Amino acid sequence: MLQQGMNKPSDKKSDYEGDRIAKVLARAGVCSRRDAERMIADGRVAVNGRRLDTPALNVTPNDNITVDGKPVGEPDPPRLWRYHKPAGLVTTNRDPQGRETVFQKLPASLPRVNAVGRLDINTEGLLLLTNDGGMKRFLELPSTGWLRRYRVRAFGKADEARLAALKKGIEIDGVNYRSIEATLERVQGGNVWLTVALREGKNREIKKVLEALDLKVNRLIRLSFGPFQLGQLDSGRVEEVPRRVLRQQLGKNWQAIVDGTIPKGGDDNADEPPSGKPSGGDAKGRKPRSDKPRAPKSKGPQKNARHKR
Repeated sequence: MLQQGMNKPSDKKSDYEGDRIAKVLARAGVCSRRDAERMIADGRVAVNGRRLDTPALNVTPNDNITVDGKPVGEPDPPRLWRYHKPAGLVTTNRDPQGRETVFQKLPASLPRVNAVGRLDINTEGLLLLTNDGGMKRFLELPSTGWLRRYRVRAFGKADEARLAALKKGIEIDGVNYRSIEATLERVQGGNVWLTVALREGKNREIKKVLEALDLKVNRLIRLSFGPFQLGQLDSGRVEEVPRRVLRQQLGKNWQAIVDGTIPKGGDDNADEPPSGKPSGGDAKGRKPRSDKPRAPKSKGPQKNARHKR
């Protein structure tokens, strides 16, 4: 991308070849796409010696890109980290209320990363981090269908029959929540410990569903996100997922992520990330037109049940 002659014209065959400049800067770890657009508006980005005034430009590996006069390097390959998020941190780059963020607590040795989904400020446990926007989008897609498993402590008395009934889904305040596996582990004084697993994570889903069962959640720990486990990772620690594991778990999608051809979509704003087999659910907790409770089918998820955002 990036350094083959300061004022050399691009070898692009058309204006539509290559990738948008903001995307390229984000993949190279310079900044987010939104921040890249601000940098361009401020006149800090140049391509082949020409200062840009609009992000509406595609670039190829033959183009020379500079930011503040410094050449932009080749993008790092897609990487993924497991982070044991402590309670009390918000999963955002900037918090308007001035609260401490996850990113303020990460080791300085890490490159620029984004969180895969979000965890509520008081939720602990596994949070995945990646340096690649394509991987982030893929892992957040509801159609990825990976199970999220949690340990939950809640105040109240658990009714095991009502917990078991959650496998059929539940409607709360006009929102349909799909199948949830919830089992009672033990009773501890006035609290109960549960294991909860779901494939469709709407905004604060676990807290809202258990509240409907007269259980008030006072501790929530995410144990796994698909094949990636919290394991024995200490609170506040970060550990990279080996490349070979990523290739094994992502299968044919790995090459699409490396090539940057993962389609847009799936970015969630929920405190518990969107998930689920292809079900037509909405990651932001809105009630889709066709989202009606259905009993589980033995044949598995329908192949064509994709939700258009």
